[in-house]
Amino acid sequence: MDYQWIIDGLDQTWSSIASLLAPHPEEDYQRPTPCPGWSVRDILSHLTGFEEFLGGAPVPPFQGSFPDYVRNDVGRFNEAYVQAGRSVPGREMLARFGEATGRSLARLRALSDEEWERVGWSPEGERPYHRFQETRILDAWIHLQDLRDALLEPDDDHGIGEQVVVNRFEAALPYIVGRRLGAADGFTFQMNLVGRLGRTVLVRVREGRGEPVGALDQPADLEITTPVALFWRRAAGRITGEAWLAASATEVRGEPATVAAFADALCVMI
Repeated sequence: MDYQWIIDGLDQTWSSIASLLAPHPEEDYQRPTPCPGWSVRDILSHLTGFEEFLGGAPVPPFQGSFPDYVRNDVGRFNEAYVQAGRSVPGREMLARFGEATGRSLARLRALSDEEWERVGWSPEGERPYHRFQETRILDAWIHLQDLRDALLEPDDDHGIGEQVVVNRFEAALPYIVGRRLGAADGFTFQMNLVGRLGRTVLVRVREGRGEPVGALDQPADLEITTPVALFWRRAAGRITGEAWLAASATEVRGEPATVAAFADALCVMI
């Protein structure tokens, strides 16, 4: 199977991060980002450290107590790299980022189909390696937007990364409706995503599980219309459920308590 698209998606996204940061002076690496407690340099340390880890480097020890925003093993893993990176100048970390991602691309280009398809560890649990690397695209592309927000340099980063993010969050909607929302059997849901990569997603709950369907025979019990960019930002936890629902471009139809519960449940980034 051809996994070149995954390599291309990582290359596009990592190159965009490097190009974004390259002109900035050292002080800009201290700017806060939408990630709680993380600066521009901290995001870069996270991305760099993860690729160094995949290349065989040991995880640095963490000193002291973890911040309140660290709530799981993945967060503790990430925070170790962030803490270690705080003693490194931002521009030096950018150079390390380029070296680490370059080594990762070379390693990925050398993989066989069997290696791409082998099941092993990932932050999401045991997954095929191609799924793991697809998640690396999602993580890096969202962090690219975090960096743009912090540096006040928004842009339209269309391409593989954007497609992966929207597709992955769309694929989570049946689980969110059926399990997280806990909707009763027969409950129906409609999400209208507006703009580039816009689409309509229909879900019906059957036997406690949300299932995607091609059509509904009556208006959905819960219908939400929202721009693609607001959808992924809420799913990634970059805006609150309240802010998402209050946005003038978001329209909802449904029982208020159910609407609020869905907005809370939509945040799926670990």
